[in-house]
Parts: sequence; C-alpha cells; structure tokens
Amino acid sequence: QTPGVWERIQFGGKVGYTIIALGLMAGLLAIIRWVIVGLTGRKVAAQKKSDTVSEKNPLGRVLGIYEANRTTDVETLELKLDEAIMRESASLDKMLWAVKVVSVVAPLMGLLGTVTGMIRTFQAITLFGTGDPKMMASGISEALVTTMLGLMVAIPLVLLHALVSNTSKSVVEVLEEQAAGLIARRAEQRDVS
Repeated sequence: QTPGVWERIQFGGKVGYTIIALGLMAGLLAIIRWVIVGLTGRKVAAQKKSDTVSEKNPLGRVLGIYEANRTTDVETLELKLDEAIMRESASLDKMLWAVKVVSVVAPLMGLLGTVTGMIRTFQAITLFGTGDPKMMASGISEALVTTMLGLMVAIPLVLLHALVSNTSKSVVEVLEEQAAGLIARRAEQRDVS
C-alpha cells in the first residue's frame, strides 16, 4: 500500500510541519512583494512617460526632490537625489531578507530532520535489533521526508527571491538613470551660465 501525499508529509513530524509552515509564509511574502514591486515598476514607467510629477511613485518622488532643489548646487543636488534613491530602494527591498533566510534555513531544517530520523532509527536498532525492518521505517521515513520538504521549500524560494530582487533592481536602475540625467542637465546649465 502506497502512502498518499498527506501521509508522507506526516512522516516528517514536527520538523516537517515547521518547514512547510515557514515555506508557505515566505512564499506568500515573496509573491506579495513581487506584486508590489511589479506595480511600482509600472507606476515608474508611467511617470517616465508623463510630464506631470506625481508623488505616488518612486520616480515622481525623486523628480519632486529635483524640483524642490532647483537653486542648489550640483553636488548638493546629487547627494539629495542619491539619498532619495536609497530610501526608495530600501522600500522596494522591504522584507525580502526573510524570503532569503527561509530559503537557506529550509534545507538546514531538512538536514535536522534527517539527523533526528536517523537517531530514532538507531535507537530502534539498539532496542529491537535489525530483525524487523518496520521498527526502523518511521525513523528512515522522517529522515527522507524532511530532506525532501526542505529542498521542495528552498528551490522555489530561491527562484522567487531572485525574481523579486531583479524586478526591484530594474526599478532602482530607472531611478538612478533618471537622476543621473537630471544632474547632467543641471551641470550643463551651470556651464552655460
């Protein structure tokens, strides 16, 4: 009789349930952050095409700082724009560290489950000998299931982290590109006058 998916998961015990819970929370967080960063990227793209500055997107806020500091020198303007970009970058990468941490911790928890499962197996061998394989089966099952769960959680989380991180970086690159253009324009105006 072959066990079903839920029965296999139950073999993982407490460590397996913890891996699944952490994986679900981190996966949900990664998807939410991906949606937020994607929507922010669309707002930035729309702002790039628009002549009206809107404070409702990162590029609009950076442009707003440029507008508010039209009379300052180029070096000060550059520092203020860099500060604004760093602030926007931090908000884009918010809570992304948690996804990365769980993607690293999940296989380690799988390894922990492997160790605890093998300890149970060796205890069964010590108490009952090797005559009855059923006595060892639960420990071996725990070892294999927790390793499998750790990898099944880690692989998608690594991919999701990379996806969200790259989307965030592309938005920040647009901000940096636009800020560099504004600074260059200001420097040209200073040289002309």
